[in-house]
Amino acid sequence: MALTFHGGDDPGTARAILAVCAERDARITVLAIGTWLAENPTMAAEILGGGHDLGNHTWSHPVLSELGEEEVREEIVRCRDLLVAQTGSPGAFFRTSSGQHASPLILREAGLAGYSTCLSYDVDPEDWTDPGADAVRAGVAEAPAGSIVSLHFGHPGTVDALPGILDDLTGRGLQPVAASMLLG
Repeated sequence: MALTFHGGDDPGTARAILAVCAERDARITVLAIGTWLAENPTMAAEILGGGHDLGNHTWSHPVLSELGEEEVREEIVRCRDLLVAQTGSPGAFFRTSSGQHASPLILREAGLAGYSTCLSYDVDPEDWTDPGADAVRAGVAEAPAGSIVSLHFGHPGTVDALPGILDDLTGRGLQPVAASMLLG
């Protein structure tokens, strides 16, 4: 199962999630918002240094499906270029912002920007609504093997839920892996 995180908001919660992952030898995928990476320039190296995937989640996290072709292109390319500048790589994945699935326009522009995979998800415990750790954990508890789970940095309930989520996965004989391993 791949636990994916939207990379944005408070870098303190990001570091707390990365610490839990390090303690538990869990690998995750972070789809980073470009403005967040620009404001927190050490985060890319911290994520990659932990053995995690790092990908593109647009420059500023707009409702991408409401933008025109040029704006969509700029959102994708600007974040890609920052990823390349900070890490030497554009990242393996692109994820659309403010939506589960990429539109044909978004898929085309992501492909033109070099992303062969637009990563979606099938499990969303809606941790971004701050329902509390128990609700976040319950939202992931029954996810089947092979799932891609959408989670978010910046929410203390997600940090608090993560050890229990990892315990639940282990108890079900599942291992959290980076999306590149799941899909590879």
